Amino acid sequence: MARFRLSDTPFDTATLRAGLLDARVGGYASFEGWVRDHNAGRAVAGLRYEAYPELAECEGEAILTEAVARFDILDAACVHRTGDLSIGELAVWVGVVAAHRDAAFAACRWIIDEVKARVPIWKHERYADADSAWLHPDHPPAGNSHGGEPPLS
Repeated sequence: MARFRLSDTPFDTATLRAGLLDARVGGYASFEGWVRDHNAGRAVAGLRYEAYPELAECEGEAILTEAVARFDILDAACVHRTGDLSIGELAVWVGVVAAHRDAAFAACRWIIDEVKARVPIWKHERYADADSAWLHPDHPPAGNSHGGEPPLS
């Protein structure tokens, strides 16, 4: 089963967590990222995540495989939303299990940082003043480095 996936619908973190547990687990760490109502001093009304699914899933899977090899963990998983999200909605979840908590905490932090840096997912924020902007400077939407619409997949 894939450790990384994209989801265009809300998902249940308790079910995801349960999928990681077994008798060897002594520690579990997770990260949940939610849509907030502000960014860089601007009021945010909502956002949309766009992704290149095949590449995003491949790179996300590579990150989780690297985490298992790099840290003393038993398993890890990550789900990232795509599509339109409202304020307060869960956008990304990372779960890590290990025999001991230190490894779980370290791997969890590393995974979310790597996902944000390497996975081709673009955030289109809609602001309260009716303006909007694409955010993810390391991976601008295809053919467009100054805002605008990415190609829809």
